[in-house]
Amino acid sequence: MKNLSNTWLTDDMIDFEFKKYTLLAYLQNVKEKFSQHELYPQLSDLLMHYDNLLNLKKNKALLYEQFPQVATGVDLKQLRITYQKLIEDDELMRELSEIIQYALPQINQSITHGRELYDFVEGHLSFDEIGLMPIYQNEGYVLLTEQTDKNVAVYRYKISLINLQKEEYRAIHTQFLFNEIKSITNTFNKIKLKLSKKFSDLPNPATFLVVSKLQFPIKETILPISKRFLLKHVNMS
Repeated sequence: MKNLSNTWLTDDMIDFEFKKYTLLAYLQNVKEKFSQHELYPQLSDLLMHYDNLLNLKKNKALLYEQFPQVATGVDLKQLRITYQKLIEDDELMRELSEIIQYALPQINQSITHGRELYDFVEGHLSFDEIGLMPIYQNEGYVLLTEQTDKNVAVYRYKISLINLQKEEYRAIHTQFLFNEIKSITNTFNKIKLKLSKKFSDLPNPATFLVVSKLQFPIKETILPISKRFLLKHVNMS
């Protein structure tokens, strides 16, 4: 099983052994991805599933709301359809509680593994600025490469503010542009100069360099960690 549905707990058959098999198959796939040093989207998915289960454990009303409902009639006075939940069985709720109790430590163990891998990868990455940095850094470029590889993956990034539930959060969007080959003549500064000439809307772009000492997947690992680095170090202006 590659993915786990957001509603896996209440999908299909509500049976402890069946859900256990479903969860363990998913976690086995996550383990295989981690063994290949692929962090995302596995780690973020694990955190999402863990938080969902934790919330359901704390609030049985949320668990109840996860179940589907069927129309039972029409209220003509209020002009609305009335519904009834497809779950009324206390024994079934106890079964779900047992599944949640089992799943939480299993998922948490995988999260721990993922965080250890994250720290390992981050410890083998270096982050540097290329050339003079402008005051405006909400948009720019990030160059990703390996220490022993000539290939350089060039991404454009943009950081923006989003409002969610009356709170402001920073979000980052990245777009792959092209690959460059680094050399004595085609240095990182030269690549930055090419970018400023090619994209005139950023004449002096904020440009960051991420170099990996070991070989890790760019898209699944190095890029997501680099995005977190950018969100942490770039001040919104």
